Amino acid sequence: MTTGLIPGEQPPDPRPADGLPQQRHEPAGQGAMPVENRSRSSVITARAAASFEPVGRSVASARSFVRDTLQGWGFADIVDDAVVLTSELVTNAVVHAGTSADLLCLRSDDGVRIEVADRYPEREIPLQGSAITMGNPDREGGRGLQLCAALAGHWGVDYTPTHKTVWFQLDLPERPVGARSAGPSLPAHLLPLADTRVRVAVVQIDRTGSVSAWNEDAEELFGYSAEQVTGKPLTDFAAWPHTPGTGTGIADALQLSRWEGSYGIRGAHGRVIPVYASHLRVRDTDGEPSTVCLLVRDHERAVLQTPLRGPASDKSGTSEGQNTDPFEVFIGSPAPDDLDGLLQRTVERARDMLDGDSAFLLLATDDETELEVRASTGLPSARQRFARVPVEAGPGRYGSARMPAVHEDLAAVPGAVPLLNSTGMRSVVTVPLKVEGRLTGSLGVAAEAPGRYSNEEALRLQFAADRIALAVESARLGELERLRRGSLSFLVEASDLLAGTLDRDQTLALMAQMTVPTLATWCAVYTIADQASEPYLSYVLHEDEELIDGIKSLLSKIAPPDPVPTPGARVWSAPAEVAHQAALRTSMRSLGLSGSPTRQVTPGIGPTLATAAAVGGETVVLPLVARNRVIGMLTLGKPTDEHFRQEILELAEDLSRRAALALDNARLYSERTAISQSLQRSLLPPELPTIDGVEVEVIYRAAGEGNEVGGDFYDLFPISDGAYGFAIGDVCGTGPNAAAVTGLARHALRLLAREGLSGPAVLERLNSAILDEGARSRFLTLLYGEMRPQDDGSAELKVVCAGHPLPLRLRQDGTVEPAAEPQPLLGVIEDLELYEQTVTLDPGDVLLCVTDGVTERREGPRMLGDDGLADVLTTCTGLTAGAVAARIMRAVERFASEPPSDDMAILAMRVPGLHTD
Repeated sequence: MTTGLIPGEQPPDPRPADGLPQQRHEPAGQGAMPVENRSRSSVITARAAASFEPVGRSVASARSFVRDTLQGWGFADIVDDAVVLTSELVTNAVVHAGTSADLLCLRSDDGVRIEVADRYPEREIPLQGSAITMGNPDREGGRGLQLCAALAGHWGVDYTPTHKTVWFQLDLPERPVGARSAGPSLPAHLLPLADTRVRVAVVQIDRTGSVSAWNEDAEELFGYSAEQVTGKPLTDFAAWPHTPGTGTGIADALQLSRWEGSYGIRGAHGRVIPVYASHLRVRDTDGEPSTVCLLVRDHERAVLQTPLRGPASDKSGTSEGQNTDPFEVFIGSPAPDDLDGLLQRTVERARDMLDGDSAFLLLATDDETELEVRASTGLPSARQRFARVPVEAGPGRYGSARMPAVHEDLAAVPGAVPLLNSTGMRSVVTVPLKVEGRLTGSLGVAAEAPGRYSNEEALRLQFAADRIALAVESARLGELERLRRGSLSFLVEASDLLAGTLDRDQTLALMAQMTVPTLATWCAVYTIADQASEPYLSYVLHEDEELIDGIKSLLSKIAPPDPVPTPGARVWSAPAEVAHQAALRTSMRSLGLSGSPTRQVTPGIGPTLATAAAVGGETVVLPLVARNRVIGMLTLGKPTDEHFRQEILELAEDLSRRAALALDNARLYSERTAISQSLQRSLLPPELPTIDGVEVEVIYRAAGEGNEVGGDFYDLFPISDGAYGFAIGDVCGTGPNAAAVTGLARHALRLLAREGLSGPAVLERLNSAILDEGARSRFLTLLYGEMRPQDDGSAELKVVCAGHPLPLRLRQDGTVEPAAEPQPLLGVIEDLELYEQTVTLDPGDVLLCVTDGVTERREGPRMLGDDGLADVLTTCTGLTAGAVAARIMRAVERFASEPPSDDMAILAMRVPGLHTD
């Protein structure tokens, strides 16, 4: 678009300039010549011209051009109508006709004439005949001429071979000379009440907020002399309406460039005097800022109050227009049911109302310390949505949240509205959303040009904000209630799932699966083994499984976040930064811009562009704290340009506390299980020795989850050349306590047997050792024997059966008989008189030794017993020792449907036959 202002000449040829106007205004003077081919009754005193390219953005640029031009000429009263008509005509040219538009503004003594020309003269506009319909008001296009007929004093259409020009003229309203606003003459009884003499207190406040000047009317109104108040803060005397005592509202109002409103002043008599105030921020001759305050009694506010501009009335004059709800005028009817829809419509209507380039709405947190971006238009909403800025203090402070504020040029006050940083917006007006005096949000409209807004626009926007604040707060509370109900349900389900497992890996997987995609797009879990260990990346999950490996590779190259025990989520920027750098390097290499064009990059090196986009958004870290120790970190991430909302972070914090306890319980259980299994394995004998001429098979089952050793035990070990000791026993009870006696018995047997003691002597000394344990001692049944293979293929056994189920001997003919006699068990009486019995196993014979867990296997009132065991053994003739043991165990397991509740051990020894092996 090109622009220019040339007195007495045609507009210059249009040239594109990035769609932005470059304008120049010059008074035409008395020598200005009227424009050819146009009949005018008054002299043109100034003109402004601009050309716009056929792009959608040109419509907003044309509006801004006309607004700036007319305000510069001092024609603020007709700006709104001119902007509306220009917007429609330029839209017809650049959007519907698809050509560039030439815009010309002409100033005269009577008013303003605006002409819009396009390059599509063939598209005629019928002007003759009253029956012709020029457009439907409900259609998108075709309304320009209707608006011209309704709003303009004069209008028309001119055709040339190359152009079609639509023009309109707006006449200046008649008003008293020099008046900014005026009201009609009123009867005396309708005039505002005032005292006999209206007193206007003039108070000047220095840069520290202290009173530096106090006039006579202030002394009369409030009862303080100038000496009593000079040098004291105004907040010592002022009372803010919605804040107990001297709230910060007064201090904030004194810092604004202009402010108007009401509060109270405590008089010398102690009572609060309501006042209406107008503040203006000025600089003295030394450049020091100060604030001049004009104060009157509140019922005399008409002396200072700027006339409020209400919502535009319905020009149709119908009774329906007079009864329209102001909320429906601004938002539309019906209002959106959901909060997001309501907020989005609000910012769009606010932008249109003030003819801005962008608008935004932020909602306050419950404690009013932060504002969260919830809706915007004309801004990179994906980047800004759910972003948070502090209200009171800290970096990125949003200082204009609690009161209406107008920033004429953000370049002069960088960072005043953090949301607009690096967006190109220069001027902005912001107003608070308040419900019952409490800050619930902030609404703002911004423009790319500086100086677009004044106090008048702030009043208009505040008028709208006051009417939507209650609806917004009601919708917000409804959404918050739904979120809280959903959060409770989510946490209950999460607690049940986490409590249902003690497996560490499964707990990590559950943590990730509960957060993705409900709370985040991706997550990573770091674990810390102990205080001296570094955090370790244990689990990574993304809602797109194809991106998991890339994220894992990226995070493995980044130092893990610090294990800070402070509760709450903290932002971790490292993943996004590293991903961005890696993506940039990958792109440069692919374009041959890395300086090494011949270098080949193998697939899979570094994160891909997809990985960079996946982790390019906001990443937060929540500590996993259990039993006053940081055991890991839960990392949640969003894709590029997305933020977490506060409610999601609070829910994630609740989840992290439950997950940390579940993870620590799983860790403790795993450690306990590992220790228990390691100790139990140490109680089991090493590999069984190979005995020439004898087959040996052992089957062992310990009762109880996680137990490898219980109260039953077995052993088979060499004593001397050609002699082997074997034992099978049962300690009273099961579990670790019984396993402790098991270890004592097994190791004592080996030691005593290798000392050359006989079987009865070995058991008698073991009995004494068990009794020496005192209260920890448990009685023990034990079958102990010594075996010597013979040269003739048989095996000689010397057996002592101390209270244990008798060993059974299976002969080759299928007969089964006990191989020993019962004797007293161990650990009960001190003086035992035991003896040993000699048994010879012929070739093909089997000796079966079991614990009572086998014989006492039950199914209701039925029990397997010694007879049942013997019946099963008779079917094992000709089987190897391994097959015999397996058949016995299978029969025991099938005897009852319930799993065994007692430890079981089976020891089978068989002498092979002469011709079968």
